[in-house]
Amino acid sequence: MEWYLTALKKYAQFSGRSRRSEYWFFVLFNIIISVGLAILDGLLSLSDSTYGIGLLGSLYSLVILVPSLAVAVRRLHDTGRSGFFILLSLIPCIGTIILIVFFAQEGNSGENEYGPDPKEME
Repeated sequence: MEWYLTALKKYAQFSGRSRRSEYWFFVLFNIIISVGLAILDGLLSLSDSTYGIGLLGSLYSLVILVPSLAVAVRRLHDTGRSGFFILLSLIPCIGTIILIVFFAQEGNSGENEYGPDPKEME
């Protein structure tokens, strides 16, 4: 939960670097919260059966959009890549697979053009 809160504290900070653990724990907690909200939407009849979209889940997705992009860009910076690589997500399937590989790679050790190594800062 600490990594999730760390990413939220850096709400719109697109500069710097994020460790793998910060990124993946953020993703994990987003999935857990989204599933919980989907269940709650279903129980409270707040979801649209035609589209399968719930009110609470939609609101949460809007709130978490900017922090999700920011932590993804910082993760790409940790691997020495520009944040513009996030645009690969616009390519169906293949772009997402490439991004998952980038996010799973170990970050550059030492300082790179995007800032100091987050592992050394601890």
